[in-house]
Amino acid sequence: MTDKTTATGRRSEGARTLTPVDLARGLPSLAADLPSVLNGLRIVRTSRSSDKVSIGRRFQKLAAARPDAPFLKFCDTVLSYGEANRRANRVAEVLRARGVKRGDTVGICMGNRTEVLLAILGAVKVGASVGLLNHHQRGEVLDHSQKILESKIVLVGAECAEAVQSVPRENWIGELIAVSSEVDLPFRDFTAGHRPEELSDLTWLEDELAALGDEVGDVNPPEADETVGSETAYYIFTSGTTGLPKASTMSHYRWNKAMAGFGLSGVRLKKDDVLLSPLPMYHNNALTVALGCVLASGACLAIEEHFSASKFWDQARETGATAAIYIGEICRYLLNQEPGPGDRDHSIRVMTGNGLRPEIWDEFTERFGVGRICEFYAASECNIAFVNAFNVPRTTGYCPMTFAIVEYDPETGEPLRGDDGRLRKVATGETGLLISGISDSQPFDGYTDKEATEKKIVRDAFRDGDAWFVSGDLMLDQGLKHASFVDRLGDTFRWKGENVATTEVEAAISSRPEVDQAVVYGVAVPDADGKAGMAAIRLHDKSDFDGAALAEHLRDSLPSYAVPLFIRLSAELEHTSTYKSRKTELREQAFDTSTFDDPLYVLSKEKGYIPFYDGAENDVVAGTV
Repeated sequence: MTDKTTATGRRSEGARTLTPVDLARGLPSLAADLPSVLNGLRIVRTSRSSDKVSIGRRFQKLAAARPDAPFLKFCDTVLSYGEANRRANRVAEVLRARGVKRGDTVGICMGNRTEVLLAILGAVKVGASVGLLNHHQRGEVLDHSQKILESKIVLVGAECAEAVQSVPRENWIGELIAVSSEVDLPFRDFTAGHRPEELSDLTWLEDELAALGDEVGDVNPPEADETVGSETAYYIFTSGTTGLPKASTMSHYRWNKAMAGFGLSGVRLKKDDVLLSPLPMYHNNALTVALGCVLASGACLAIEEHFSASKFWDQARETGATAAIYIGEICRYLLNQEPGPGDRDHSIRVMTGNGLRPEIWDEFTERFGVGRICEFYAASECNIAFVNAFNVPRTTGYCPMTFAIVEYDPETGEPLRGDDGRLRKVATGETGLLISGISDSQPFDGYTDKEATEKKIVRDAFRDGDAWFVSGDLMLDQGLKHASFVDRLGDTFRWKGENVATTEVEAAISSRPEVDQAVVYGVAVPDADGKAGMAAIRLHDKSDFDGAALAEHLRDSLPSYAVPLFIRLSAELEHTSTYKSRKTELREQAFDTSTFDDPLYVLSKEKGYIPFYDGAENDVVAGTV
């Protein structure tokens, strides 16, 4: 049997196989919440896509039951369930008046603030799907994304004027409606009520809301009760191997199952809890996991404009947070801060997220005094999830749904078939490719692109006629239906909690006049989650390398997380049938200059790309270069 650990690079340090004793240790905390756990598992296993389980319906029930309970905190403001429901109903009425009907899409390009949640709720309440645009995107990438959505209306935050202007106005599909902020946005240095000149020709949402009668909003839209689980709740953009984002579909049914699995069985918040989320709402961790956990119990959601490692625990204290959501980099960034008295001076008892590496798990929980980590594995398009409901250290947790971890070809990333033509599952303790079963009770919603959807499905895997979703992720089978995340396959790698499409970065680099060819790949960096971006570049003959100019160009063209941290100047780059093996070699060599003679550069904050030096990879992780 192939040594798949060697083939895939490594296992997650500290991850191991589990025994019933490991699970038994978590039973006391689980037993205390047993009704919630069982209810969540019941919903996951028995709910059907034909059920009326819309997000709007769930929110309306909570608003009716607990109208005065706090729902949303942002920048010293607090919005109750009842008031949020009324205001979302008013947004729904504006959308309906401008032609939005059940089945249409409402695009949203807005930073984290109160209005973005009201816009999301208002759109789903009227039966529309929400298209969450990444407000860090610009130009061609943003244009591609908004065209996929084909929105009837696009709600654009006043603070996102630059992003909106990067796409020619005539290219936008759907009517643009601007949304100002009712409070100052300190991170963006944006003043409450400001209307940028670039958006002066647009209709403003607050003007439309002000024109409504005071009684509008008291009655819920009927569509929220009529919407069934199979209808699309929203689209989340995920990077693909095409180099441009793909819109993965999240149905109300899948969202409801996630709410049950993460919220009721996994995180298990109480009604008086406050969950702190510094993640953007276009991130599925925020929109599905954080919001789902809050609506599972009727708790309160506290959102921040952006994540700040130096202010995180201050924000936790200010909001009264008892829970928080993370991505793996957040935990490492917090550990990289100088220890201080505020490390344990907070009320957070549980944190949930994905990407907390096994090797820093214990250090993180001990330093910050977090009693429970509810790590999970999920993906925007994946139809299953793992949740650490048993509070077992160093695992993504348990999955009650149908999945398999199978052998794969490390060159192609495709599942391997045996002599009988079937896929082969790895043994407990081995690493393989995660696939998940597709069935009526476990549907795969796919993408807006049908061809892209079909490429993610493997058929006749274990028997004739079966179908399985191919995740593209490597998992360590820990036994007892538990697994630990190891790595991501393909041309997309993950850095700072975001998926980076190599072809998108290659296109940005290749647009420079001095660049002849570019190959982009992710490389492992010591003590860092995910893979750091690295590019091997061949310059045109007689061209010089200008590290400052290239860095400035890439920072203007790409989101910050996609800008390569290392540049290698190569005399030749192969683009033949062996191209993939060459890329594998580049990835394996990474920044080990003992294996090649090419000039190597590292990204600095002030001077752009500067010559690589011993220890530069450590300075990159620490943020000191």
